[in-house]
Amino acid sequence: MGEDVSRQKFTGDDRVRFREQVSRGTEAIARMLAEGLFTDQGRKPEPLLGMEVELNLIDAAANPSKANAAVLEAIADPAYQTELGQFNIEINVSPRPFVGGDTVSLEQSLRSSLNRADAAAATTGNHLVMVGMLPTLSTEHFGHHWISANPRYDLLNEQIFAARGEDLELDITGVPLTAGAVADRLHTTTDSILPEAACTSLQLHLRVAPEDFAAHWNAAQAIAGVQVAISGNSPFLAGRALWHETRIPVFEQATDTRPLELKNQGVRPRVWFGERWINTIFDLFEENTRYFPALLPVSTDVDPLAVLDAGEIPMLDELRLHNGTVYRWNRPVYDVLDGKAHLRVENRVLPAGPTVVDIMANAAFYYGLARGLVEEDLPVWAAMSFDAARENLSAGAHWGMDAQLYWPDLGWIRADELTLRRLLPIAERGLIGYGVSEKARNRYLKIIEGRCVTKQTGSVWQRRAVAARESAGQDRPQALRGMLADYVALMHEGEAVHNWPVP
Repeated sequence: MGEDVSRQKFTGDDRVRFREQVSRGTEAIARMLAEGLFTDQGRKPEPLLGMEVELNLIDAAANPSKANAAVLEAIADPAYQTELGQFNIEINVSPRPFVGGDTVSLEQSLRSSLNRADAAAATTGNHLVMVGMLPTLSTEHFGHHWISANPRYDLLNEQIFAARGEDLELDITGVPLTAGAVADRLHTTTDSILPEAACTSLQLHLRVAPEDFAAHWNAAQAIAGVQVAISGNSPFLAGRALWHETRIPVFEQATDTRPLELKNQGVRPRVWFGERWINTIFDLFEENTRYFPALLPVSTDVDPLAVLDAGEIPMLDELRLHNGTVYRWNRPVYDVLDGKAHLRVENRVLPAGPTVVDIMANAAFYYGLARGLVEEDLPVWAAMSFDAARENLSAGAHWGMDAQLYWPDLGWIRADELTLRRLLPIAERGLIGYGVSEKARNRYLKIIEGRCVTKQTGSVWQRRAVAARESAGQDRPQALRGMLADYVALMHEGEAVHNWPVP
């Protein structure tokens, strides 16, 4: 969720000062790009894979558990951190070279870390679940008292509702669970941003040279729809069968600072796909400055342009804080490490889970496909409208494997067929370009292929399992609880989800 803040009240002067600081930070970015002040500028940086995995906490009855403080104390590992809801925590995986056999070693170390963390959580009567949306969450878990104790979260909640001026509305119509069934609908209001905490994600970071940033961001935007279509793992919320990747509409609606009148005026939402292909990372930071008012206007006394004039690299605290409250599905990241500035693309469309090997397969497919597309003679974004990419994201999230996606030269094509026919070979070329071992390429891309052949994602398995339980006479709450128990057992067994049996 970004940097911690503690200040509780803001004045108009605070907002004016913050706006000026963000503007000067944006000007500093432009100068740094022009003057070649990024550590990777003019050379290919060592490819680094970094990820964040958000996790849910459940109790012995498979209910959401208000226990992240106790669980984090038991885990006692700085890689694990708090998240918005008290039923959430997050693990941050340190960046490492994306070459050779290190990808498989990352899988092994992540699995070991999660096993240790779950064992520690068990001492508090709780367990970790890697899933895009916890199936047993209900609207009662959207109450303000479920927000984590970190002051940042309460302040963010306060500022979003101050900007909006009214309760948030969730209105999502789902995909029928079985043929001929009536689609479920979730229509409710809430006075907190806790529905955002229902959206637990896999966030992938890729460090790139400044001159390569635009191409990698454009590629990530172009493939967002197919990513969610073949990796969906969030079909249930509040007892309803909704989209295959319900995280997408829930996150969009749960952090919307716009009342209806501002929506009607075309004001941009905080959760934003964007509106155009870009030419430089500066385009994104400039959009942040132009379109989005501050949510957390906490300013320092540091003038970033004066820091540059002194021959040093600025931290750009205000620009980074503001950027962290514009929730792009592919976010630009400016960071400073050991006094050197670098840039990253943060891919945010994927759900967590179902297993460690599924997470690794999703990561390999994303990194390989993005690089493969960047290196093609004719970039896909030169032959594809931005609107088509945005519509692909919505269709992929809604319909999953059955989504009809647009792709240049192929027209409208199902997500599984597009992946098998066109995208997997491109992803393999990209992984070869990164130096990923043949063993790792085969292991992870075969999992993506297996999902497309069987047409079983985490979302599809959950929906099939619940439908089977309901046809056997269980009601929806019983079916969801039983499905989740089976899910957790299979998650720990570690077999890729396309091989999971349906009860």
